[in-house]
Amino acid sequence: MKRNMMLGALIGLSSLGMSTVIYAADSVDEKSVTAPQVNAALAKAVASEFRSTKNKLRDQYRHPAETLAFFGVKPDQTVIELWPGGGWYAEILAPYLAADGQYVAANFETKPTEDNRQTAYYKSAGVKFEQWVSENKASVGNVQFVTLDPPAKLSLGKDNSADYVLTFRNLHNWAMKGELEGVFKAAHDVLKVGGTLGVVEHRANVDMAAESGYMEQNQMVELANKYGFKLAASSEINANPKDTKDYDKGVWTLPPSLAKGDQDKQKYLDIGESDRMTLKFTKTAAQ
Repeated sequence: MKRNMMLGALIGLSSLGMSTVIYAADSVDEKSVTAPQVNAALAKAVASEFRSTKNKLRDQYRHPAETLAFFGVKPDQTVIELWPGGGWYAEILAPYLAADGQYVAANFETKPTEDNRQTAYYKSAGVKFEQWVSENKASVGNVQFVTLDPPAKLSLGKDNSADYVLTFRNLHNWAMKGELEGVFKAAHDVLKVGGTLGVVEHRANVDMAAESGYMEQNQMVELANKYGFKLAASSEINANPKDTKDYDKGVWTLPPSLAKGDQDKQKYLDIGESDRMTLKFTKTAAQ
């Protein structure tokens, strides 16, 4: 991996966000910086009783407070989350942004023109998420929706309108469909100059296929650069050195999916969730 794409280790200094990271610039010079402390509003959103107990149990692997603090999300900003799925991060982000900011869900297609197993899954999950938002308006506020269904629907909103675009463990889905570049371009279009694309994704070893669920970190950096982003910083907060990434059922072998059922279940529970890259990109200019 080229030196200017090397990503340094994070040393956790507290349970809520004081972390050492490596700043990754275009040059080979790399300097250690300190991630900001988790602000009070974010800490409150993460600790809130509004979040389900089931989701909170995953915090030990996903580190939501530290991750969102690393990205720098403030409660008065416009944040678009790509494919929020079951709402794991929406449970935090929507209430956090409800009073002074704007949470935008780039949801699955809920009115597909084709009827197949995949479109049915997306429709079901998307409708369920919309219902969850509707039932929890008092907590999540005025959530806005756009549909992200590459390649047919790739607009995330008005150009240069968002402060953040965030995606959590989704890149492989678009890569398997050959649509990843379109998503990166869409993110670039909707972000303001200086806006942030925040990425958390299962991190591959060299030469692993997207079908494994893992993606190569250096390739993601190169792709982001191609579409007008600069790598501002990277963090190892979501790293997991126990993840060997050599499973016959890919990343879904690990929790929470546990694709092999009871077979070697404890082994995979002991490994925990996947090893993940956490990357913060800045939109440098109009593309």
